[in-house]
Amino acid sequence: MPTYTYRCRKCGHRFELFHGIKDEKPRRCPKCKSRADRVPAGGAGILFRGSGFYGTDYRSAAYKKKAKQEQAGASGAGAGGAGESKAGETKGEKTSPKPPPSSGKGDGSRA
Repeated sequence: MPTYTYRCRKCGHRFELFHGIKDEKPRRCPKCKSRADRVPAGGAGILFRGSGFYGTDYRSAAYKKKAKQEQAGASGAGAGGAGESKAGETKGEKTSPKPPPSSGKGDGSRA
């Protein structure tokens, strides 16, 4: 249940009351007992301090373990992983890349 701020219509006294959202009964000033109006709240200020807050800060232990395994697997793939062939092994016929088309002049200059 939220806390609401009220201001007395007669004496201007400000006070806070803790009650339910749907509770609509009129409120009375604790000093002079006259009617009070609810003061619109500015909302709660949220202040984040520190290096930051991320969705990954509070992950489960199982998630962290799996992420470490995937990271270790990815870093190991660069040293002879899938798609690369070692000396002496053939995975198929290797072809060299095609040279760029020439301008037809024969001197190597561009048009």
